[in-house]
Amino acid sequence: MKRTPLFNQHNAQNAILMNFADWEMPLHYGSQLVEHNHVRTVAGMFDVSHMGIIDVKGPASKKFLSMMLANDINTLHEPGRALYSCMLQENGGIIDDLIAYYIGENYYRLVVNASCTEKDFKWLNRHAKEYNLELVLRKDLAMIAVQGPLAIDNAASALGAVLSKSIRSLERFGCIEIGTWFIARTGYTGEDGIEIILPAIQAEECWQNLLKHGVQPVGLGARDTLRLEAGYNLYGHDMDESVSPLEANLAWSVAFEPESRHFIGRKALHEQLKVGVQKKLISVALQDKGVLRAGQKIFSNDKEVGVVTSGTFSPLLHLAIGFARVATPVNSDYFVEIRNKKFPLIVVKGPFVKHGKPNIGIKSEGKA
Repeated sequence: MKRTPLFNQHNAQNAILMNFADWEMPLHYGSQLVEHNHVRTVAGMFDVSHMGIIDVKGPASKKFLSMMLANDINTLHEPGRALYSCMLQENGGIIDDLIAYYIGENYYRLVVNASCTEKDFKWLNRHAKEYNLELVLRKDLAMIAVQGPLAIDNAASALGAVLSKSIRSLERFGCIEIGTWFIARTGYTGEDGIEIILPAIQAEECWQNLLKHGVQPVGLGARDTLRLEAGYNLYGHDMDESVSPLEANLAWSVAFEPESRHFIGRKALHEQLKVGVQKKLISVALQDKGVLRAGQKIFSNDKEVGVVTSGTFSPLLHLAIGFARVATPVNSDYFVEIRNKKFPLIVVKGPFVKHGKPNIGIKSEGKA
């Protein structure tokens, strides 16, 4: 398995390691629950150096990304802004979801999923030939995410005066390149925070400085419960190449306007809208005892209508939550099958948690 530049730090902090997309990554450092709660109340840091970082440079880079991404890169009018998007096949299936950063003139950076990095890089190169671009897979970099209500303050204190000023001035989905460091106010937990991309040889020092300023290490276990509470999809579970953004609750990330913009997958999505989307990703909660897990069958009126795509027990809400893909039209009469028994589900309006608090917008749409 591959190891990130922070592997020795994980060992020094007694991490329980696991295989994730062929990377040896920390699952937790002793207590997943403690780590989850620390991010919700203070600040935690994640080693996300396994993520793919692809730089796109050249005069035609904006035109190229306008075609490659379902969201519209042209809405980033000036450097220092970021955009969430899916990258689609011609049939509308999701190759990957990613964040695109507009760093400078003719210069963009894509951060993609670890399990999709090689596939994404090949796909981009396949379509880049006529654009005369420079595409670079940045294996020389590391990435640390600092998340939580005190993430900005703690990170600013840890990283010195020059970086501190830049960190505090960043807006949500803003980004800045300072020398060899790149910092963005983005994340995957539903909390405020930043993601730091820096030379791999400087990662351990940065990690140690953050640790000294109250930012605790957090593993992939808590990362998953945090993102589910926040209502964020996970590639390979809630979406993949067999699913379109319209079926993954990501229609908001597709820019159909202006009509003149061609992007890969647009025609297929229009056809899907024309005939009607046959499946939909919904947020569900289990009031009975038990835990929702990916692969559990969903029933309505004794008919199998879907499957749980992601599930966990929410440390903040103290109940099982998850996502399920079900046949349309969506109703409120759902059961999940757990160990050959059926339990009623509540369909909720996510996210389950917002800014570290139970989302007051969550409303039951009915209980079977």
